[in-house]
Amino acid sequence: MESTTVWQVISLCGIAFWVVISSIFDVTQKLRSLTQPWVSRLVISGTPIILEIQKYHHRHLDALFSVLSCVVSVPFYTAFLPFLFWTGHCKLGRQMTLLMAFCDYIGNCIKDVVSAPRPSTPPVRRIIATKDEVDNAMEYGFPSSHTLNTVCLSGYLLLYMLAYNGSNNAFAEIVGFTICCSVVSLVGFARIYLGMHSLIDVIGGLALGLGILAFWLSVSEYIDNFVVSGQNVVSFWAGLSFLLLFAYPTPQIPTPSFEYHTAFNGVALGIVIGVHQTYQQFHHEEVSRLFSPHLTVSAMAGRILVGIPTILVVKFCSKALAKWILPILANTLGIPIKSTCYLPVLSGTAADKKTDKKQASFDVDTGIRLLQYAGLAWSVVDLVPSFFPRLGL
Repeated sequence: MESTTVWQVISLCGIAFWVVISSIFDVTQKLRSLTQPWVSRLVISGTPIILEIQKYHHRHLDALFSVLSCVVSVPFYTAFLPFLFWTGHCKLGRQMTLLMAFCDYIGNCIKDVVSAPRPSTPPVRRIIATKDEVDNAMEYGFPSSHTLNTVCLSGYLLLYMLAYNGSNNAFAEIVGFTICCSVVSLVGFARIYLGMHSLIDVIGGLALGLGILAFWLSVSEYIDNFVVSGQNVVSFWAGLSFLLLFAYPTPQIPTPSFEYHTAFNGVALGIVIGVHQTYQQFHHEEVSRLFSPHLTVSAMAGRILVGIPTILVVKFCSKALAKWILPILANTLGIPIKSTCYLPVLSGTAADKKTDKKQASFDVDTGIRLLQYAGLAWSVVDLVPSFFPRLGL
C-alpha cells in the first residue's frame, strides 16, 4: 500500500510541478512560435485540395458527411457510452470512456498550443448542419479531433470485439479491419469536404490517433485494474481531475476546447468513482449481457427508458447544486471568482468591480461543468444500475 501511495503522490506532484514550470517559462508560447507558422502554411497550401474536392458537392453528400461527423459528437457519446454499460459490456464502457477523455485532453491541448487556423472561408465553403458543428468551428484546426477520436474509438472497439469473440478467424479480422479503415477514411474525408479541416489537420489527427491507441493498448489493463481494485482510487482521481484543469495550455484566442476537456474530465471522474464503488454489484465480468436469457431486448429497452431521463435529471441537479455550492465555497475561502455564462451576477464588469482587476480570478463555470458531468457519469454506472434489479430489468 505504501508503494501505491508513493507513486500516486509522485504523479500528482509531477503534474503540479509541470504546471508551475510551464507557467514560469511560458512553454505554451514557445511551442506555439515553433509550430504555428509551419502548420498555418500547410493549411493555406492545402486550400486548393479542399476546393477541388468541393467541386463535386451535392446535397446528398452534404447530408451524408454531416451525419458522419456526428459519430464522435456529444449527443453520440451521451447515448453510446451509457448503452455499453447497460448492455453488460462494462469493461468496454469504462475503457472507451477513459480513452475518449484521454484523446480529448491530448487533442485539445495540441489544438490550443498550436492555435492553427481552420481553412479560410471564403474561398472554402464551410457546411455546418448542427449546433455542435457551430461550436466545433470555433476551435482551432490542428489536429482533427473527429479523425483522432474515430481512429481510437473504432480501433479499440474492433480489437475488443475480436478478443470478446475469442476466435482467430482471419476473414473476420480482415473484414473488421476494412470496415474500421473505411469509417476512419470517410470521417477524415468528410471533415475536408465540409470545409472544417485541411489535409494536414486530418493527417495529424490520424497519426496522433494511432499513437494514442498504441499507447492505450499497452497501459489499459493496468489502468482498469487500478480503477476496479486499486488503493486510494477516488482521492487520486479527484486530485488528478483537479490538476488537469490547470495543466492545460492557454490558447491564442479563447475557444470551446477547454470546455470540452472539462466536461470529459468530469465524465471520467464520475465513471471512476461509480465503477470503483459498485464494481462487485454492477460491473463485474459475470454481469448479464444483452441477448442473454437474463437481459432480453425488451428489458434493455426498459433500461434505456428509465436510464436516459434519470441521467439527464441528475445532470440538471448536479449543475444546480454546483452553482449554489461553489460560489459559497469560494467566498468562504477568499478565492476571487467570475462566471462567463452560468452565473450572470458574476459575469463581465460586475465581477471586476468587486475585485482588483490586477488580481487573477477563477472562472467558476469550470468547476460547475466538471461537477455537472461527473454527476451525470456517476449516475450512469451507480445510480441507474441500482434501479434495474428493483424494476426487474
